[in-house]
Amino acid sequence: MNVPSDHFITAERLTAVIGLAWKAGEKILVIYDTDFDVENKDDKSPLTAADLASHRTICDGLAALTPDIPVLSEESSGIPYKTRKQWSRYWLVDPLDGTREFIKRNGEFTVNIALIEEHRPVLGVVYVPVTRLCYYATRGGGAYRQERGTAAQPIRTRTTSPGRFTVAGSRSHGSEQQTAFINRLGPGTELITIGSSLKFCLVAEGKVDIYPRFGPTSEWDTAAAQCIVEEAGGSVSNTLMEPLLYNTRESILNPNFLVIADRTFDWKPYLKKGG
Repeated sequence: MNVPSDHFITAERLTAVIGLAWKAGEKILVIYDTDFDVENKDDKSPLTAADLASHRTICDGLAALTPDIPVLSEESSGIPYKTRKQWSRYWLVDPLDGTREFIKRNGEFTVNIALIEEHRPVLGVVYVPVTRLCYYATRGGGAYRQERGTAAQPIRTRTTSPGRFTVAGSRSHGSEQQTAFINRLGPGTELITIGSSLKFCLVAEGKVDIYPRFGPTSEWDTAAAQCIVEEAGGSVSNTLMEPLLYNTRESILNPNFLVIADRTFDWKPYLKKGG
C-alpha cells in the first residue's frame, strides 16, 4: 500500500477507512435483501434505512479513528457554512451514493468516503457493496482497485484517441446537454450508462475517456472518486477546466463538470459556450 510517510494519511489510517467502507457496505446489504421502505427527503430525493445505517457506521467509525476531525455526511448536511469554513481538514461522506439504483436493485451503488484538505480531496475510498470491489487513492500514493480477499492492483487512466470516444453517462440522471455533447463527439462514440460514482471509476481504470455531468450533484457525490481519478492520471474540472474544489461557499452543490482520462486531450471544441 503506497502511502506517503510524511503525510497525515498513514497506511494504517487508510486501511481503517477502507474497513469502515466495507463494514458500511455489509450493513447496506442486510437491508438490500429485505422489503425495505423508501422515504423522501426535503429535496424529494429518496432515503432508505440503508442510507442511515451506513451513515451511522461510517460517522461513528471516523469519530473513533480521528476524533478531532469533523465529518460532513449527506445524512447530516445541515452544518452551517460559518462553521464549515473554519475547517482546513474534514471527512466528506456519501454513505450510499446511488440510492435510486439501490431501490431498483441493480447493484450500481457505492459507499464514498473522502478526506478533504484545503478544499481538495487527498484520500478517497469508493466501495461497491454488491460486488465487494473497492477503489481507493491517496494524494501522491496512486490509485488502486481491490476485490475482497485479493491483492490491490494499481489503475491508470487511458490515452484518448479522436474519433473513438467512449463516454460514461448517468443511468438515472441523463440530460439533454449530455446528449448534445455526445452528438458533438461524432457517430463513432460509445456511451456506457451506469449509476453512482462508478462512472468516475470507469475513467480511473482506463475503460472510458470522459464522464460529462451537466446537472446538479453535491460535493459528497464526487470527492472520493475525484481523488481516485486524479491519482490514476486523470482530472476532474468544471467546464472552464478549473479543478473541482470543496467547501468554498455556502452551497454544497457542484457546478457542471468533466471527469477526464487524458489530461493532454483538448475537450473544449466539443463544449458549447457556457458549458
